Amino acid sequence: MAGDLSKPPEKQYDYLLKFLLVGDSDVGKQEILSDLDDGALESPFCSGSAYKTTTILLDGKRVKLQLWDTSGQGRFCTIIRSYSRGAQGVLLVYDITNRWSFDGLDRWLKEVDSHAPGVPKVLVGNRLHLAFKRKVGQRDAQIYANKHSMAFFEVSPLCNFNIHESFCELSRMALQRNGMERLWRSNRVLSLQELCCRAIVARTTVYSIEQLPLPTCVKSHLKSYALTSTNTQQFKYTNNHKKHGGRKLRFTSIPSTPAGVDGRSSCVPRNSCTIS
Repeated sequence: MAGDLSKPPEKQYDYLLKFLLVGDSDVGKQEILSDLDDGALESPFCSGSAYKTTTILLDGKRVKLQLWDTSGQGRFCTIIRSYSRGAQGVLLVYDITNRWSFDGLDRWLKEVDSHAPGVPKVLVGNRLHLAFKRKVGQRDAQIYANKHSMAFFEVSPLCNFNIHESFCELSRMALQRNGMERLWRSNRVLSLQELCCRAIVARTTVYSIEQLPLPTCVKSHLKSYALTSTNTQQFKYTNNHKKHGGRKLRFTSIPSTPAGVDGRSSCVPRNSCTIS
């Protein structure tokens, strides 16, 4: 029993990220945070900002987010300068029904870039449920996001639309920037598109893909995936060649037949590797 008490408590997350929510006052930053799970609502350090934590699941890994909502009022600019230095991601929030909040994004972007250059950013258009009062077009916001290399989401806290997705995308960008995504890339959950590509490429060749009754864009994607897989196999072949002391790996082509001599289906792959 004493031995169990001496063990350090197990961490409830795999990665910890600090995000900052910036934008003018009354754009709904607190609305975005209101439906997130767990964590303290009030910052223990400063009354000028709201603090909350939540944990998301990203490709099978638990990512804990520390979310700081700084007030949009000018007198709290010193808070932004303090917290932006340690931030690993920023959500720039504006209200789609308030053009003035969108036009003021340049000031917030300049403030963040001066203290946290290169930090991943996501542009968030809040209150999509009030689209009938829209003053900021989706196209204008998308152009602005592309200009500043930001991801873009329009969200609605009222129906919990795109809230989780915006935090997941910002988390992915932050982990990629810090080189942490490669640590679990082999264990990540594959998308349906990638699973389909693997199944098709495993059963055909790069040259046979052109004959498949598929749209041109899908064929192009399959060719690209097949070439990438081929390069990976060549890399493994080079490493195996070194491991076997320079002995050649000879690939012998064996025709695959529907059934073997004894009537059972053959499971011999198209190419088998033997050491000569």
